[in-house]
Amino acid sequence: MRISELAMTSGVTVATIKYYLREKLLPEGERTSPTQASYGEAHLQRLGVIRALVDAGVGIAGVRRVVTVLEDPPQNPYDLLGAANAAVTPEITADVDLTEATALLVRMGGSPEKCFPDQIAAVAHALAALDRAGFTVPEAVMSAYVEHLSAIGEAELAATPDTSIEDAVRYVVLGTALVEPLVLALRRVAEQIAASRRFGTG
Repeated sequence: MRISELAMTSGVTVATIKYYLREKLLPEGERTSPTQASYGEAHLQRLGVIRALVDAGVGIAGVRRVVTVLEDPPQNPYDLLGAANAAVTPEITADVDLTEATALLVRMGGSPEKCFPDQIAAVAHALAALDRAGFTVPEAVMSAYVEHLSAIGEAELAATPDTSIEDAVRYVVLGTALVEPLVLALRRVAEQIAASRRFGTG
């Protein structure tokens, strides 16, 4: 299909598609003449990934990291998971104490040697923000987080498709970028349900 057809089918404007092409986020089409190119299903799929990430608030730098993983994926599933997650994990530039984050990691059954540093740093950064605000997560609540998030991680990993590397990367990356807001929204719903059971609806 021509770029105008790609735009119509994908819902992405021609100008935006050309921008993605210039930024090397979208592979070049097959040249049919010096000024024309043909695009196919792979371009539609890539546009879907890009738009989903952008709509989820991932910046162009994060999208570029995802594209890098898609185009040169690690063959080891563990490294693939880490690379896909890292692509949409905000970079932590400030030094942060990893002690409490590491302790939580161990409680979840992990070890620092088997977890990507950016992920531990992200947990440490979140804990530091809580500390600055003077907020402490009650132990019973933290235990629930540890137990249930561990179960969620196991379930999500078991559901990762093994049909192709691109399918696996797409699942992990989009699952991270798009499902996290769903998890947070469901958490608030769960709190409302618990409150209605405990206190009534007013």
